[in-house]
Amino acid sequence: MSALTDKYAQVIKVAQEAGITDLQVREEGTMLHVTGTAPNEQAKQRVWDVYNTLNPDYKSADMALNITTGMDEYEVKSGDSLSKIGKEHGVDWKTIYEANKDVIKNPDLIQPGWKLKIPKA
Repeated sequence: MSALTDKYAQVIKVAQEAGITDLQVREEGTMLHVTGTAPNEQAKQRVWDVYNTLNPDYKSADMALNITTGMDEYEVKSGDSLSKIGKEHGVDWKTIYEANKDVIKNPDLIQPGWKLKIPKA
C-alpha cells in the first residue's frame, strides 16, 4: 500500500461496505483516484462523509473521488404514474418510489414537473 492508499483506507473501506460497484482505486503521481457506482444517494453520501472527515475543506488536493449513483433523471409528465414510468425504464414502481422518498410522500400522487431519480435496471 502507498501512503495515499493508507491515508484514505477508511474511504475505501466504507465504499466497499456501502456496496459501491465497479470500485477502482488507482494512484497517479501525487493523486489517488477513487471511482465507482453507488446503489443509491445515501451510499454515495456515506463515502463523501468519511472523505470530509479526513480532508475537511478539501485542502489536501491529493484525492479525486468520483462516485456516481447509476441513476437517470426523469421529469414527470401529465398522465404519468410510477408504474408507467417504471415500465418505460425496466424497473419496478417500488424501486422508483424508494429512490425518491424525499420527493414522493404518496406513491399514488405524483405531479407533472417533478424530477425523479430512476435507478438503472
